[in-house]
Amino acid sequence: METILEKLQANNIQPSFQRIKLLELLDKKREHMNVNEIYDELIKEIPTISKTTIYNNLKAFVEKGIVQCLTITPYEMRYDIDTTPHYHLLCKKCNKVFDVNAKCKNTEALNTEGHVIEEIHGYFKGICKWCLSKERQI
Repeated sequence: METILEKLQANNIQPSFQRIKLLELLDKKREHMNVNEIYDELIKEIPTISKTTIYNNLKAFVEKGIVQCLTITPYEMRYDIDTTPHYHLLCKKCNKVFDVNAKCKNTEALNTEGHVIEEIHGYFKGICKWCLSKERQI
């Protein structure tokens, strides 16, 4: 498995303390965080970090394919360090985003017709199993 430092170097991104900590956070949490959540976590360790620095680094990571940007809601972007093609579920109760293991026959059909799929953005919206479990206990 490629380390964070190797990912940065392989993509010609100069490793910096902020960049490493940002990717470490995304890798550790795996919570599809938005910029405000990322900022709230990083400010604890890097008191001088700004949201502009976070935005600029996330933009560079997305452009290089190190991170993917999720537009699952109309009012914020979320970030995922898992760039393999997969789907996401947005819970309408807790507003968390979860990975969903699903296959899409349409993308497989496109590949057989000579197309190359570089990104898949499949979003589901509903209620997560944790919120459903809480509702049943009431």
